[in-house]
Amino acid sequence: MQTFYSHGKLLLTAEYVVLDGAKALALPTKFGQTLTIESIKDQKLVWESIDFEGNVWFKDEFTTYNGKIASSQISRNEVSQRLIGILKAAKTINPDFLKGKNGFKVTSKLEFPNDWGLGSSSTLLNNIAQWAKIDAFALSNATFGGSGYDIACAQNNSAIVYQIECSKPLVKRVSFNKAFQDQLFFVHLNRKQNSRDSIKTYRDNKSNSDQIISKINTITSKLIASTSIEDFNALIDEHESLIGKITNQTPIKTRLFGDFKNKIKSLGGWNGDFVLVTGEKEYIENYFKPKGYNTIVKFKDMILI
Repeated sequence: MQTFYSHGKLLLTAEYVVLDGAKALALPTKFGQTLTIESIKDQKLVWESIDFEGNVWFKDEFTTYNGKIASSQISRNEVSQRLIGILKAAKTINPDFLKGKNGFKVTSKLEFPNDWGLGSSSTLLNNIAQWAKIDAFALSNATFGGSGYDIACAQNNSAIVYQIECSKPLVKRVSFNKAFQDQLFFVHLNRKQNSRDSIKTYRDNKSNSDQIISKINTITSKLIASTSIEDFNALIDEHESLIGKITNQTPIKTRLFGDFKNKIKSLGGWNGDFVLVTGEKEYIENYFKPKGYNTIVKFKDMILI
């Protein structure tokens, strides 16, 4: 039996502009996904996906005769087709993947709700890449695309600075253990943002980005070095304004939470998944819960530092 594990992700800075070379501060999460591989006699792939509550949410079988992957009669749904696409892409990179006389029983297990947006796809990709003994960034590029910061988070257990330089990912581990972390919380917006839609929004609306990318890089460095919540708040406020300008979007606080007295920052694709909010726990809960936003997670309970 083989077991692979990957961490989830949240993107604190450089959302969108990371695609054009900005330095992004990314945070691997304590929640991730496990992939367990067992060898079986039949030449087939028996796949089972289990959610964070222990329930099977997807199940299918594929034939793997001579290493080739073929869908079964029931493999008509989108999840099956997407999975087959990932496995075939992995075989293209490593033709020896899945070859042999035996088959496999594969079980994937998520540690977080799928709609949290922590990387159900990226953690799966990184796990399959480990199993196939291939580069996870290459597999990501061949399937879902994107910047790759989520793959970098999957592979690390501390905060990272992520940057694309000459089409290659650069990853630097950094310390982000803040004395004021008890004033940092993640609030779920009760919807999941499609990262591909977010990227399209950026591509369709971005203006000249060079100057803003330079400013974002400075903010990323200052956030890592910040020692007070006051400095942290000022920096995320400036960041929201800059990304709003370059993408022609209204920051989430202005649009939905204008009377919130502290700061709110979007993470990754705007308008969905989690936002980072600052302030005291009691005030945050009293503000967001009556509005129906009941998933509020402490920074220390979410992030690997």
